[in-house]
This record gives sequence, C-alpha cells and structure tokens, in this order.
Amino acid sequence: MGLKEKLHNIKGQVKGTKWQTMFGAVHSLFYTPNETTHSGGHLRAADDLKRIMVNVVLPLIPILIFGMFNVGFQHNVAINGFPAGMSFFSPEFWNLDNLLLGATKLLPLVLVSYVVGLGIEIFFATINNHEVEEGYFVTGMLVPLIIPIDTPLWMLTVAVIFGVVIGKEIFGGTGMNILNPALTIRAFLFFAYPTWMSGDKVWVTGAVERTKEIAAGANLDAISGETILGSLAQGNEVAYSIWDMFWGFIPGSVGETSTFLILLGGLYLIYTKVASWRIMLSSVIGALVMGLLFNAVVSFGWIGEGSSFYSLMNTVYWHHLLIGGFAFGVVFMATDPVTASQTNKGKWIYGFLVGFISIMIRVFNPAYPEGVMLAILLMNVFSPTIDHYVVQGNVNKRLKRLKAKTV
Repeated sequence: MGLKEKLHNIKGQVKGTKWQTMFGAVHSLFYTPNETTHSGGHLRAADDLKRIMVNVVLPLIPILIFGMFNVGFQHNVAINGFPAGMSFFSPEFWNLDNLLLGATKLLPLVLVSYVVGLGIEIFFATINNHEVEEGYFVTGMLVPLIIPIDTPLWMLTVAVIFGVVIGKEIFGGTGMNILNPALTIRAFLFFAYPTWMSGDKVWVTGAVERTKEIAAGANLDAISGETILGSLAQGNEVAYSIWDMFWGFIPGSVGETSTFLILLGGLYLIYTKVASWRIMLSSVIGALVMGLLFNAVVSFGWIGEGSSFYSLMNTVYWHHLLIGGFAFGVVFMATDPVTASQTNKGKWIYGFLVGFISIMIRVFNPAYPEGVMLAILLMNVFSPTIDHYVVQGNVNKRLKRLKAKTV
C-alpha cells in the first residue's frame, strides 16, 4: 500500500473526530481534494484555492531570497560604505555572508508568522468544524516581507494573532474578510509599536542594538539605515541612483526594495490570471496623476522650499513608483481578490484611488511618509460600495434601454 492510500485510510479513520481538521490540513498540503461535483450547473476548471495560493507564493520566493542578501548587504554598507560601481550582478552583493546574515534574521520571522497564523486557523477550523483553508499560505509569506527586519518575534506573534482573529476569522475566515490580513497585521504593528516601525534605525539590522550600545558608552560607529522616503520627508537629498532603486540596493522592508523582481512577480500573476492587471495599471496611473499634480504645484511656485512637503512634492512623479512599498503593495496586496473590487469598472476605480491616495498620504504625512498600506486598507473598506454602484449603474442603463424599446 502506497503513502497516498495509507493517508486516505487514516483520513477515513479520523473523520468525525477532533483530529479531522488537523489531519485534513496536512493531507491537503500534499494532495488535491478528492471532492467533486456530481449534480447541478457548475463551472469546471483545474484551479482550486491551493493552486491559486501557490501561484502567489512562487513569485514571492525570488523576492524573499533577494531580500536575505539585501539585509546582509545593507548592514555591511552601513558600516563600510556603498561599493563603487555596484550592479545587480556584482560579487559584493551576492556574497554568501550577506545571505547568511539575512537568513538568520528573516527565516525566524517567516517561521513565527506561519506557526502562529496557521495555529490560529487550525484552532478556529476545529471549533467551527470545517476544513482548514489555504488562505494564510500567502499571508504568512507576505507579513515578514513588509515589516522591519529586526521586529521582535514576540511583537510579530501579537500582531499575527490580532490580524488573523480580528481581521479575518471574526468575518468568517478565508474569502469572507473585508480587510487584507497582511496589511491588518502591518497596521497593528505600526500603531501599537510605532518606534519599531519607523525612523532611521529600524530598516538595517543591528542599527537599534548598536545605538543602545553607544548610549551605554561603547566606542562604536553608529549605524543608520534611513529609507529614501524618510530622507525626502526630512528635506534631504537622495543618495541612491535610479538603478539602485530599480534593482533594490536600498534600505527598506525586505520585500519592497527590488522593483525589478516585483515587476517580474506582477507579470507572472497576470500571466496566471491570479491578479488583475486592471488594478495594477490603474494604481500606477493614479500614482502618476497625483505625482504630476504635486510637481505642478511646485513648478508654479505655489509652495516654497521651506515647506516640509517640498522635497516629496518635488520628487519626479514617476520616481514614486520605485521608492517605498508602493510597487509591492500594488502587485501583491491591492490585487487581493477577496478584498478588492470584483467588477471590471470597479477595479479601474479601486486601483486608481489606491495609487492616488498612496502618493497623497506619502507627501502630506511626513511623520509616516508611506501611504500604500493605509490607501489599500481604506479602499478595501470601500470596494463593496464601488461594486454596488457599478452594478446599480448597469442595472439602470438596462432599465432605460428596456423602457426605450417598450415606448
């Protein structure tokens, strides 16, 4: 008897017991569900929830690996300076020491995210007597990619519990939540522990610890890892080139730095039809429109250089696409099929407002110069309203056409 047959027999033995949910979660991880439709009208396709989740995780893996290298690289850059002539294929970046340092910092975050999140999902599935769904398979990977690398594990644990329970399970679990779970976790961290989520010390590993050691009297050089947005918010010049921003040789959350890999991931999601290209494109258009408006305000002299908004307003409009978490948020979180708009016209409206509001918040809130998280969460709330009016508008058009024919 093969492994598949043995597992199938065990599945029959645990059916109806308290172990059914837990065993089902492990079994479905390796094998597709054997439930099939037998009657009624159904759309039959090869897709299921597990395949969709896998197709989202696959493009995240290169971003995760690159992020490990960049964690170690940014730490060494903060100490030794940025190497001259750095490129995507430079041996200084693809150094094994960079990977090892990044792995020791990032993998524990991934492990805690999955263990805590899946543990909660299994718990709720058990008490509600339904199967464990694969929704957290993506969330568990997204969360470590959108938080500072030195986030304490206990803090991440608390945030994951809050995000999964409050942002997902109380609404009914996978497919029923109104807010993106990963961004709910990120928002909780930011508002509950703001000193760990912002500033010029949290984006490069070791910077916080080094600062404490210097305060205690140690004769060490300080480590600073200010992001491009943080620097612009303070009116400073950007020390990175466009190519540094595009390839990802900049400080920031692990997943948000490499626009190149995010772009490849977005193309893969579009190719597999997992994510909506309408949302991605309209979000970019919305961001460019807002950026152009700010550039126009500066060019007409309506705001002076002394203003706290000047540096971010004066940033070349399309540069906003390369800095901060905008690209990552638009590709992997704004396109969440559960919390985004469902109608085609609604996707255009939803995406445009995500991009437009992201840059607006980024510029007008120097204390937190990154708006994509708040913009997506805000539009998650309004996406059902957008769809409602789109559908109602179509109904009204058809009623008018019907009246015209009957007159």
